[in-house]
Amino acid sequence: MRIYNLFPLLAGPVTQWGPHLERAADLGFDWIFVNPIQKPGKSGSLYSIRDYFRINPALIDRTVTASGNAQVRKMVARAEKLGLRMMQDLVINHCAYDSPLLKKHPEWFVHEGGKVAHPHCLEDGRKVVWRDLALFDHRHGSDPEGLYQYCRKVVDHLIGLGFKGFRCDAAYQIPSRFWQRLIGEVRQDHPEVVFVAETLGCSPDLTRETASAGFDYIFNSSKWWDFSSPWLLEQYDLTRETAPSISFPESHDTPRLYAETQGNIDAMKQRYLFSALFSAGVMMPMGFEFGFEKPLHVVATTPSDWEQPKVDLCDFIRHLNRIKSRYPVFREESATLLLDHPNPAIMMLWKGSTRTNQEALLILNKNVRHPEHFYLEDLYRYVQSSPLRDVSPEWPLDYLPTPFQFDLAPGMGRILVTRADGG
Repeated sequence: MRIYNLFPLLAGPVTQWGPHLERAADLGFDWIFVNPIQKPGKSGSLYSIRDYFRINPALIDRTVTASGNAQVRKMVARAEKLGLRMMQDLVINHCAYDSPLLKKHPEWFVHEGGKVAHPHCLEDGRKVVWRDLALFDHRHGSDPEGLYQYCRKVVDHLIGLGFKGFRCDAAYQIPSRFWQRLIGEVRQDHPEVVFVAETLGCSPDLTRETASAGFDYIFNSSKWWDFSSPWLLEQYDLTRETAPSISFPESHDTPRLYAETQGNIDAMKQRYLFSALFSAGVMMPMGFEFGFEKPLHVVATTPSDWEQPKVDLCDFIRHLNRIKSRYPVFREESATLLLDHPNPAIMMLWKGSTRTNQEALLILNKNVRHPEHFYLEDLYRYVQSSPLRDVSPEWPLDYLPTPFQFDLAPGMGRILVTRADGG
C-alpha cells in the first residue's frame, strides 16, 4: 500500500478534493486515507463522532443540491477513476460525549462513578483525559451483540459510500475476538475490503495479538528510529510474519518534519526514502511534499491553513513510489538485517524477499548536515544473487565497481537491488 493521507479539514468540502486526488495519483500513490468525515460532536474534533451516518457539515458543499453522502460517493468514484482506492478512519472505540447513543444505549458504554467514562492515557506520568469522548465498552457491556451490530452497520454504511479500506483507530483497545468476527463477516460479503490496525503506543506483544485478529496491515514505529538501535528490527521481526506494516515520515499526530528539522530538505528526503522502502506499506500526509510547517489539527485546521510550498519533493517522492511498486523486495515485509560498517554515520541494511530471490542493499547517510564517505571492499559479499543495480532516486550509478566507494551527500541514500527470479 502506498497511501496518501488526505486530511479532510485542510482539503475542505469533498467537491474540492479533485486536485489533491490527481496529485496523489501522479505521485504514485494507490490509496487515499481520509480521517473521519462523519458529523462530530460539540468539540468539533474529527475523532469525536456524534452521528456515524451523517457527513461533517464542514465537508459538505452547500452550493450543490446533492446530499453529503451523495457528494462523498461522487468523490470516491472520481478517485477510483484515477486508480485510487479510498480508506476511511474507523473510530468505534469511542464516540462524542454528546452523542444521542449515550441516552439511547447507556449499556454500550464504560461507566465510572455512575457516569459514562471518558478515555484517557498517560503522558510523562500525567493522566490525560479526553472529556469530549465517551468510551464504548467492548469487553464487559451488558449488550455486546447490540454494540457489535451497530458497529457492523457503520462499516456497511461506509462501504456503501465506496470505501474499500479501514484504518481502525486504536485497534488494540478493542478485543481481538471482536475484530476477528467483524473482519471475517465483512469479508464474506466484501472480500476486497482491507483492514489496517492502528497499534502505535502499545506493547509489541499486544501489537502481535491485535494483528493476529485478521488485519491486513499494522503501522510500525520506524519514524522514531535512529538508524542504529536494535528495537525497530526486533519489533519488525516480531510481527512481520503475522501482518505486514506501514511506515510514515510524519502523520497527523506528529509535528511536521519540515518544522521539526528546521527546514532541512535532506532530512525530509532521508525519512521518506527510508519509510518507503523499509516495510511493505508507506503513508504520507498531504503537505509533506511541499514542506508544510503547520501541524494538522483535528479541530482547528481549515482550508485557509494551506501553505505556500517551501520545497517541491514531488519528483523525489514519485521516484521512490515507482521503485516501491516495481521491486518485489520493497512490497513485502522482507527479511531485514542491519549490517555493520566501520563508519558509524553510515547505515547499511540488507533486505531479502521471501517470495522471490530478490535482494536489496540500502546505504544511508545518517548525518543530515554533512557528507560521509562510504567504502566497501566487495558489495557482493552481502548478497547471494547478482548483478546489483543502482536504482537510487538521485545520481544512480551505471556501474558498481569493486571495491566500491562513494561520497554520500547529507542524508543521502543509495538503493541497490538484484534481479527477481531472473527477471
